[in-house]
Amino acid sequence: MESEKITKPQSEPRRGYDDACGTAHALELIGERWALLVLRELMLGPRRFSELKADLPGISANVLKQRLTELEERGLVRRVRLPPPASVQVYEATAWGLEAEPIVQSLGRWAARSPKHDPTLPISGVSILLSFRTMFDPGRARDLVARIGFVFADMTYVLVIAKGELTVARGDVEGCDVVFTGEPTTLAAVVYGGLPLANMRIDGDARVAKRFVDLFELPPKAAAAY
Repeated sequence: MESEKITKPQSEPRRGYDDACGTAHALELIGERWALLVLRELMLGPRRFSELKADLPGISANVLKQRLTELEERGLVRRVRLPPPASVQVYEATAWGLEAEPIVQSLGRWAARSPKHDPTLPISGVSILLSFRTMFDPGRARDLVARIGFVFADMTYVLVIAKGELTVARGDVEGCDVVFTGEPTTLAAVVYGGLPLANMRIDGDARVAKRFVDLFELPPKAAAAY
């Protein structure tokens, strides 16, 4: 039986800015619509295509394929196959691609000051966890040492707070002090919008859960221009 020939999707040529500024070249690398958000979704580990599509509901499958191809060509993303028993193809950010996280954080903090920012819109699990790294207030954490788990459908993450620092990565929530289960959008409303904790399923130490949601604060809104 003759094997089917697989052709690599061709990305559309883009016009450059003809500008030596690093900012101009950054926009050539990740300035295309959806590109930075696709890269954002890979900041906490490899993802399957279907997982990326589910967490970026506004993007079509064709556009997602195109952006992944472009990011691969630019050296920011690569395709790998997970070892058995998974044996599936996933996309992961390269070491250089991961260096873009401070860009995502700075843009997020800056844009959160916009009077037109709508925090009630859907948000992905990776995005809300990255926002915790961005909005974390070490002064509020003080002497808190805790392992906090998050379950978003079939994705699990572990956030660790120790010595005034916060880290987060994919991981098994077994043994965490407290585990939050539910929708990322609901979690965002609890942490940033004052929605009662009862709207999330919480297993473990309730005192740690209450302490955790008080560790973050959105920046003040910028003055509106009239």
